[in-house]
Amino acid sequence: MTQRRTRRPAPRPPEGTPPPAELARMARTGLSDAARVARWADAALRPGRDGANPDGKGTLSDATAQRAAADLGLTPARVRADWDTARLAGLIEVHGDDARPGWRLRAWSRDDSAVLRGWVALFDAWSLAYPEPVDREPAAVAEVVSAMPQVLSFLQLSAGPVPVEQLLDLLGQRVTELRTERCEISYGPEPAAEPAPEPAEVPDAPLAPLLEWALQALASVGALTYGDGQATLTALGSWAVWVKLEQICVAAQSPAGNIEQPAADMLRGCAQLRPNAARAEYRAWLAARPVGSAVTELLDAARGEDALTRSLAFEALRVVGAPAEPDVRAVVEETPLRPYALLWLAEHDGHDPEEAHEVLTRAESTWLWVDTAAAVADHGEAPLLVRHLESAVQPTVPALLDEVRAVGHPRTVQVLVALAAAHPDPALAKAVRRAAFQVHTGGS
Repeated sequence: MTQRRTRRPAPRPPEGTPPPAELARMARTGLSDAARVARWADAALRPGRDGANPDGKGTLSDATAQRAAADLGLTPARVRADWDTARLAGLIEVHGDDARPGWRLRAWSRDDSAVLRGWVALFDAWSLAYPEPVDREPAAVAEVVSAMPQVLSFLQLSAGPVPVEQLLDLLGQRVTELRTERCEISYGPEPAAEPAPEPAEVPDAPLAPLLEWALQALASVGALTYGDGQATLTALGSWAVWVKLEQICVAAQSPAGNIEQPAADMLRGCAQLRPNAARAEYRAWLAARPVGSAVTELLDAARGEDALTRSLAFEALRVVGAPAEPDVRAVVEETPLRPYALLWLAEHDGHDPEEAHEVLTRAESTWLWVDTAAAVADHGEAPLLVRHLESAVQPTVPALLDEVRAVGHPRTVQVLVALAAAHPDPALAKAVRRAAFQVHTGGS
């Protein structure tokens, strides 16, 4: 018997949380300096004007930082700090070796949700927004970063100032738990052979300096106030912690029950869902994973033989958005993924989805047509395959067949055979079967 999934109630916003419009006002205030630098860059560094030398990192050259400082009445160091904040908040996006205004900057004045998403992105990147201590082991720093969500949850539950000593004790407990989870513990008797090597551990290091760094970093992004031996979440910080808890609950309530499945199985489970339901499933699946590993898993699934899975993988990557851009760009030269990647990048760069296909060459469009036809043949109905003919870029069926034979898609024969079997026009079906035979035998 199939058991019904029990849906857990999502956490409620903390009592006294300001309304969204007030939170957005706070976020705009906190990010006003970053937005100012981003707008300056939008106006001063457009193509055709003197700008920064591209370096592939989205950083500012010395000359550009000096120029911005003079124009804005700031120091170059302040300009660089605000530029980095703008990047972390998505006000500036890096595409290849170019930095350009992000969609959040375009929507800054009219869309409160865009502002709040930008602030949450900065909150997520708190460990990058403030220089980490150089005299500490990177592994120890990573442990503290991994442990801070529990510290932040405690701060939210406390709903007021918490002594740093209490936070330090909690941090120590969480770090110990993380180290225990990493170790493989044997519960049976040890063999008399050589003793097992001791598990690699991060050298014990005083946590107080690392906690101070973390609190200062979180204070620098406006998530908390820190001083006089205590820390207190700001209204924005408390709201952001609630947002993260809500995301965890959404992930745990995966609408179609695919939250624990690998990417390929999750995508196959979404194949029969309506678009909105599928996107909800993608969001739940993504919320339960680090974005980097999720993107890698989706692209690996796209490399498989199932064309429908390939298409759905890129739909899921659209839900990921900007964080997936470097990985998608990296697969452009892989033939099976190239048309999908080019369309994804075109839409990401602001092309209308209805016009994004214009970035594809004729051969790439034909390859995509065959791949989509393979998905329809495997998972759809015969009338859908017949209607798929209308989406071809070629003006006639003979022209389509000529280019389909030339493009070299591995599923060409199967697609043509399925199309011939489905088409109601005997003459056209005969021509398609002949084309399939020629591809199969290598004839012309």
